[in-house]
Amino acid sequence: MLPLRAADLGMAVTPRPKLGKLAPPGPLRRGPVIVLVEPQLGENIGAAARAMLNCGITELRLVNPRDGWPNPAAYVLASKADPVLDAVSVFSSTAEAVADLHRVYATTARHRDLMKEVVTPREVARRIRAEEAEGYRVGILFGRERTGLDNEDVALAHAAINVPLNPGFSSLNLAQAVLLIGYEWFQAADDTPPSRMDTVRGGFASQEELQGLFEHLRDELDQSGFFHNVEPKRTAILRNLRNVLQRVPLASQEVRTFRGMLKSIAQGRPLRPPLSKRRQAETKRNDDPGSTDPAG
Repeated sequence: MLPLRAADLGMAVTPRPKLGKLAPPGPLRRGPVIVLVEPQLGENIGAAARAMLNCGITELRLVNPRDGWPNPAAYVLASKADPVLDAVSVFSSTAEAVADLHRVYATTARHRDLMKEVVTPREVARRIRAEEAEGYRVGILFGRERTGLDNEDVALAHAAINVPLNPGFSSLNLAQAVLLIGYEWFQAADDTPPSRMDTVRGGFASQEELQGLFEHLRDELDQSGFFHNVEPKRTAILRNLRNVLQRVPLASQEVRTFRGMLKSIAQGRPLRPPLSKRRQAETKRNDDPGSTDPAG
């Protein structure tokens, strides 16, 4: 049996924000209801709305906001999360704000004189995803900036949420708390790979391009006399050089840039005779101390 909806109970239905291009992908739409209990500053409400939309959460309810509603100050910090603020619902009590919800969680940073299960943001995100998949509407309560939620508010929740932070300083502002829990909810269904490589236009270099760079670099090292004193290690050096070029994911544009740099360096360097001729000159010089080295 599906859970009853607000309309089935004769209650007012909270309008969905008109998000347009700001709308999250289909599977992330709406999310849990965020309930701010007696928020004091409009700026904090706006920052919380911004944090919500960052995470694809769009329904915001306010319980007795101190400075009334609407509040122009909220829009200043919302940073284009205006649709969330435009669709805000205001209630006179926490009980009214959660009346149509099937599951409610209360955020708290301190121990309460209540027997209540306490879960982490990660665990609550997993539970909320499962509950939403069953068709249930879920809400999360956030308390006043200065004092948090009253025990009467926490008593309305099925479980409490506590964020594991530095025990000596675990204070979060309102928007931080919303973002932290919203992020865990978002992550619970996100399939973004843990790592990716962004490439420039043209994509990764082909093996042919890498081989061309390797041969260009090898030839320039030969011309510069780099291998003159390390000839026994030449094979190992070239093998390691090739390995470096294969290990680092170079883009086609980067390969062209490196080859252009090599060309520019070579143009400013006098040409040297091949290694075989330099050796012949060295042998001749050793046999005839009065001779000069044509290699310079």
